[in-house]
Amino acid sequence: MEVAAQLLCLAAAVLVWGVLWVWGSWERMTRPEQAGLPGGGSRTLLVTAHPDDEAMFFAPTILGLARLRHQLFLLCFSAGNYYNQGEIRKKELLQSCDVLGIPPSNVMIIENRDFPDDPDVRWDPDRAADVLLQHVEANGIKLVVTFDEGGVSGHSNHVALNAAVRTLQAEGKLPKGCSVLTLQSVNLLRKYLCLLDLPCSLLLARDALFVLTQREAAQAQRAMSCHRSQLLWFRRLYMLFSRYMRINSLNFL
Repeated sequence: MEVAAQLLCLAAAVLVWGVLWVWGSWERMTRPEQAGLPGGGSRTLLVTAHPDDEAMFFAPTILGLARLRHQLFLLCFSAGNYYNQGEIRKKELLQSCDVLGIPPSNVMIIENRDFPDDPDVRWDPDRAADVLLQHVEANGIKLVVTFDEGGVSGHSNHVALNAAVRTLQAEGKLPKGCSVLTLQSVNLLRKYLCLLDLPCSLLLARDALFVLTQREAAQAQRAMSCHRSQLLWFRRLYMLFSRYMRINSLNFL
């Protein structure tokens, strides 16, 4: 009994230490500074494939950069017309961006046959790179944020955007001083741990980490709720359990 009591005390001490450590790290992550990121007033371009990507995957980054007073732009490479809902989804995107603090004048939606909303079509990374570069140069962008090589969900359109930014960087075409952050893909278990994934996110290597406060998490939920045409039962579960609605880990290319 005495040994069991000692082990219980030790476990409790470790648990308390862990909670305090995670809390302290979380507090640092919600402060308006992140090492290596451009300073306040920087112009940042979020590059997505479909309407709802911004809320479903990038809300912590958008709201975290807002803390840094970044001027945010969104470039969406399709209208999400896979089920012939393109016009509806464009309106939903603008509503979601409004909730997230991105004004309509800073939202650009591409409607081009070269970039269909179709998981079975691999977009040409060179063509996507040309379009992306035009928007970077036209808006004086200092930071580009997009998917990593896993595309979070593995969607081929997401992966193509990562290939596009890699092409620009490899060829040295990005303007001087413009950097690229990519959103880390994680395994299926971590993906649906929500805030329980925070210790892993803190311990594992990353260049930037954004964790939403309770108020910001509610804001992210409202943004995702704007995409009413997409709110099937499994996406409602996603909103409750996905870490991407609360936590974003990103790395520089």
